[in-house]
Amino acid sequence: MKLKLEENTKRILIEKIEQHNVIDPKYYSRYDVKRGLRNADGTGVVAGITNICNVHGYVMNEGEKQNIDGELYYRGYNIADIVSAIETEDRFGFEEVVYLLLMGNLPTKNALRAFDYALATNRELPDGFFEDMILKAPSRNIMNKISRSILALYSYDDAPEAKSPEEELMTAISIIAKLPVIVASAYQAKRRFYDSQTLYMHQVRPEESTAETLLSLLRFDRKYTFEEAKLLDLMLMLHAEHGGGNNSAFACRVLTSSGTDPYSAYSAAVGALKGPLHGGANQKILEQLDYLKANIRNWHDEGEVRDMLKKILLKEAGDRSGKLYGMGHAVYTLSDPRAVILKREAKKLAAGTEYEEEIALLESVERNAQDVFASVTGKEKTLCANVDMYSGMCYRMLGFNDELCTPMFATARIAGWAAHRIEERLTGGRIIRPAYKAVSKPKAYSRLEDRG
Repeated sequence: MKLKLEENTKRILIEKIEQHNVIDPKYYSRYDVKRGLRNADGTGVVAGITNICNVHGYVMNEGEKQNIDGELYYRGYNIADIVSAIETEDRFGFEEVVYLLLMGNLPTKNALRAFDYALATNRELPDGFFEDMILKAPSRNIMNKISRSILALYSYDDAPEAKSPEEELMTAISIIAKLPVIVASAYQAKRRFYDSQTLYMHQVRPEESTAETLLSLLRFDRKYTFEEAKLLDLMLMLHAEHGGGNNSAFACRVLTSSGTDPYSAYSAAVGALKGPLHGGANQKILEQLDYLKANIRNWHDEGEVRDMLKKILLKEAGDRSGKLYGMGHAVYTLSDPRAVILKREAKKLAAGTEYEEEIALLESVERNAQDVFASVTGKEKTLCANVDMYSGMCYRMLGFNDELCTPMFATARIAGWAAHRIEERLTGGRIIRPAYKAVSKPKAYSRLEDRG
C-alpha cells in the first residue's frame, strides 16, 4: 500500500526533491568523475581482479581504443568453443558450464554425473515454502518474487551466516538448483492472482536437465521437444556469466565485500538484473519490436525502418526514452559473440514460421541503427547487436510469455554470481567503498521557528 498524501503537500515535497537532488553536469568534468565507472573513451574503470570470466571487446593500441569482434571466455575457455563442442556431442551443456564457473575446471564424466545428481536432488523447495512464501504473497513481477524467495530461503538454512568455502559452495548449489522451481512457482502464483488464470503445479522430475525442468514446469502439458530443450540450454549457457564488471555481478561482489550472507548478496544481484538497462532489456526489446511491427507499414522498407529508429532516438516514438534497446554494449564493439550465436539459432528455429519476418525486422534494425544514431547525435559510435536483441525472440518462439524473459536470465546468471561471490569471499578482503565528491556547501543551522 503506497503512502497517501494531500495534493498540496505532495507537490511541495516533489519540488523539494527535484530542487535538491539534481547534480549540475559541470561537476562531473570538473572533478573528473567516471560516470558509470566508465572512462571518457568508453573503457571501464578497473575495480577488481577476477579469474572467472573475460569479456573481450576491444584492444588498446598505443593508447587508442581499437574495435574487434567480441569474445567471451569462461575460466579461459572461449564460449564459442564450449557451445560448438556441446552441439557436436548433442547433449545439454548448462550444468557443465555451472561446474566450470564454480570449480574452475572442466568436469570429468564422473564429476559431471555427480554434479547433475547434486542439482537434481536439491531442486525441491523446503516443505511449506511454496504455500507460505510464494502463494500467500504473490507478486506482479516475477523478478521481485525471485529476490524475495532467495531472501526467504535464509530462514530455512540451519547455518545461513556460515561462510566457509564448503558452506558457500553448498548454498550456491542449493540456490542454483532451486531457481527453476522458484521461477515456475512465482509465475503460476502471478497468473492465478493477477491474470485470473488456472494455477497448475507439476512435480519436479529428477532426471531432467535444468532446461528440461523449466520447460516441464512451465508448460501445462509438460511436453517439449529435444530441440526446444537444447535451444533453452544454449541460452542458459550464454547467459550464465559475463564478468565481474556487469551490474548484477558487481552488486553481488559489493554486498559480499561487506561480509553479509549469501542470500542477501544473491537477492541484490537479482534486483540489479531486473533493471531495463541490464537484464530487463530483453523484455524492453520485445516491447520495442511490437511497437515497430505496429507502426512500420512495410517491414522490408529500410527507409521506413530508419525513419522510425530516428523518431525513437529523438524521443518522439517508442517509450520516449530515446533508447534503441538491443543495440550497443559497454564492452563489445564490433560484435557480441552471444548475439552472433543466438541470431544463428533464432533464424534456424524461425525458418518457415510467422517469426521469420520478425527476425528479419530485427536484422533491419541491427543494420541501420549505427548510421541513424550518428545522424541524430552527430557522434560516431560503433553499435553492435547485444545478446538481448535476439534472446527475447527465442523465448517467444519457445512459447514463454515476455514476463519470463528476465527470470530465465536470472536462472542462468545465478551461476556467475555464485562464482563471483566465492572469489570475493576468498580473495577480496576489503569492503568495496568508492569515493563520492561532495559539492554541497556548509550551512548554518537555524531554529525551527526561524525557518520560512
